[in-house]
Amino acid sequence: MMLTFRRILENGAKNFYRGGAVSFATVLIMTVTLIIIGSLLFLSAILSNTLASIQDKVDVNVYFVTSASENDIMGVKNKLEQLPEVKSVEYTSRDQALAEFRERHSNDQLTLQALDELGTNPLGASLAIKAKNPSQYEGIVQFLSDEPALSVGGSSIIDRINYYQNKTVIDRLTNALRTTEQAGLVIVLLFAIASIVIVLASMRLAIYTARDEIGVMRLMGASNMYIRGPFIVAAMISGLLAAIITLVLFYPVAWYVGSSFSGWLGGFNLFDYYISHFPLVFLIIVGSGILLGAVASFVAVRRYLKI
Repeated sequence: MMLTFRRILENGAKNFYRGGAVSFATVLIMTVTLIIIGSLLFLSAILSNTLASIQDKVDVNVYFVTSASENDIMGVKNKLEQLPEVKSVEYTSRDQALAEFRERHSNDQLTLQALDELGTNPLGASLAIKAKNPSQYEGIVQFLSDEPALSVGGSSIIDRINYYQNKTVIDRLTNALRTTEQAGLVIVLLFAIASIVIVLASMRLAIYTARDEIGVMRLMGASNMYIRGPFIVAAMISGLLAAIITLVLFYPVAWYVGSSFSGWLGGFNLFDYYISHFPLVFLIIVGSGILLGAVASFVAVRRYLKI
């Protein structure tokens, strides 16, 4: 059994070597397919990190009317802090809001002059609410809408909530991530089909070239696996070689992107990701290459090699 398996491997390697230009073309198209698969993996990691970074910075800011008393606002703050989904609540008084506004517009003398002419503080206090999970913000906003304590004399003490502005940004980025992944999967599928077609063509040519040798093996009573095995092994070698080439090419590309564009990617370093996730990337790329070759060659020998 082991001897037969060894001979299948040896004959598979010989078939790959004899394939010449056909084997080269098979490896080339498989490499392109695996590069696209790996690029999709990296792009997904970049977009996911960007989304997580934005979500971490996003909070719900509740702005109160200027007539709202500090006691009423602190009462709302205490109730919010009791909610299990709330991570933290930061209070900004009217005076703090005015000081921060002046600091932000320190170079805009016209705005500061208009503010001084008002004679009063036009800004209300606010609460910055951070949830434990971004998906929980909608429930917090709903709580603020339903809470009866937020109304004084029939009028709401809340001026506005900026949740819906932030939600739009997150939803757009989430949709972009989903669309990119779907488009990437379509591209991968197209190149996978192209790889299978080329492997089928190369297997057909290899089977035709070895028709006399196959006939002799049939007369000698060789098993179906012994005859078909080398062709499957040759295609798997093509997939393995394409995977190795892909992994080698990704190393300098990941290093360059990581060192040059880390600042543009919110601190995400692609090279660090590649190194830290190399076992996963290795399994995906090598597994995809070998599986692609095995599936395509299995279909080819079933179709073209009649035993």
